[in-house]
Amino acid sequence: MSPSPSDQKNLQRIGFVLVPNFALMSYASATEPLRAANLLAGSALYEAIPLSADGLPVRSSSGLTISCNRLSEAGGTCHTIYVCAGGDPQDWYASVSLHMPLRKFARNGVRIGGISSGSYVLASAGLLDNTDFTIHWEHAPVLKEAFPHLAPRQARFVIDGARVTCGGGVAPLDMMHAVICERMGADFARRVSDWYLHTAVAEPSDPQRASAANRFGTNHPALLAVLEKMETAIENPLSRAEMASLAGISARHLDRLFLKHRGMTFLDTYRQVRLRHSRRLLEQSPLSISEIAFATGFSSPGHFSRSFKATFGQNPTDARR
Repeated sequence: MSPSPSDQKNLQRIGFVLVPNFALMSYASATEPLRAANLLAGSALYEAIPLSADGLPVRSSSGLTISCNRLSEAGGTCHTIYVCAGGDPQDWYASVSLHMPLRKFARNGVRIGGISSGSYVLASAGLLDNTDFTIHWEHAPVLKEAFPHLAPRQARFVIDGARVTCGGGVAPLDMMHAVICERMGADFARRVSDWYLHTAVAEPSDPQRASAANRFGTNHPALLAVLEKMETAIENPLSRAEMASLAGISARHLDRLFLKHRGMTFLDTYRQVRLRHSRRLLEQSPLSISEIAFATGFSSPGHFSRSFKATFGQNPTDARR
């Protein structure tokens, strides 16, 4: 049933550009709060409009296909447009046709957002320059390699004026709580969240991932400090002595901690961290194998290939294929 003329005055159209293989959970987490808001208000506050570049249906990563409107035709009626993308880099790179209409709508005052790797599409369209934003933690390294001038935050969601970005998964529930709160107030937003038993609404800056202690299976503060530094010092690895100094312990004691708590040496652990990072770059970025070798701290492509094969049982070329 179409909204009444009085409802039309209050209606906000929220567009969702669906990139092939988008995550259905992210899409549902972003659209369902809008539906609940309408039910609780007893009037049409929001209309969620699925969009695609060509107006054709788009298939999610789980196989469900969503009918869509053409972005260039329906986007101009939207208050906000979110790009909702999944984990396949080929689909991000193929989204060039979205750039021009998104830039046009942004110039015309439409609020633009990215959900999960949708932030990568916004970055490639030049819509995140000089903007505070986030992206799913798995895709952050690839974005930073492709756009070195950008620095995504590892937050659940970020609202920065005309840009709204979110890490995906269930984090859109938190983001939409904040968006509804902006318009309708905290009490109403709380009622919407309660509708979905979403009683623990996260703060924007809350982490996307489990704590380092949970991820690494240790609570030793010195060891955690070194392991977390390993994840950020990839291209220019720090020496064993530098890491020990960072943790405030001796290099010999650092060696003992790794053997006791990790069952492997400092060097083997660091190499493993860098190689896992290289595998993400192989799967998600257009960088050449040589570029990936140097981006992950290896002295040569040959050294990188040998280390990669020894760890994963296949060479980088086969892994990319």
